[in-house]
Amino acid sequence: MEFTADGPRAIPLWINGHAYLSMGEALYDAVHPQTGAVTHRVPLCGATEAVQAVLAARTAQPKWAALGLNARRNCLAALADGLERYREHFASLLRQEIALDENEAAAEVAAAIAALRDTAVGETGIAGIVVDATRPLSAFAAAMTPALLAGATVVVKPSPKAPGAVFALCELSARSHWPAGVLNLLQGDTAAIKGLCAAGIDRLIYRGDAALGAEVAALAAAAGVVCLQQTA
Repeated sequence: MEFTADGPRAIPLWINGHAYLSMGEALYDAVHPQTGAVTHRVPLCGATEAVQAVLAARTAQPKWAALGLNARRNCLAALADGLERYREHFASLLRQEIALDENEAAAEVAAAIAALRDTAVGETGIAGIVVDATRPLSAFAAAMTPALLAGATVVVKPSPKAPGAVFALCELSARSHWPAGVLNLLQGDTAAIKGLCAAGIDRLIYRGDAALGAEVAALAAAAGVVCLQQTA
């Protein structure tokens, strides 16, 4: 998608099993780490979009939980298989967004595949996930897998600096025949996190840099939401 015929590509939201383009309050211009050129734009969303994403997750959660552990594990295995097939594409997306060389990008994709195949089970409910731009794909996979295995549904808020690979994984979940609403994506920054906490999630999971983690935890605490953290 593009906002203009000759403008940078827009990375939309992912809500209820499909791409959802919102202009938000403003746009964030993400730049190539080597060239400095604007590679894409991200809508900076807030409470309205957060409510829609959480509603999709909450509507889908009972049916997802009722599928049973084996069926949920099969869904995650199918997503891991898909990521394996498109590993070069995902590595390319990562190199465009964060300063990784070819080997580092390949390792990031491999770590995400391994995380999707993990068998640890977390807590059910509605999980908000925030990841920074350090290792966006593997951090997302590692945070969501235990929650999804437990029967939780998810809304992820990636860094606006590196949303492409995270969004592509959401797209891949639809190609892997996941039920709509199990996996949702909200674009933005602080306002999006505040909106997510206010929209009725059961907990917030953060993975990334410790300094940003402290800010995320403070936003969650102000909303009375439990925040689980694993720093990079």
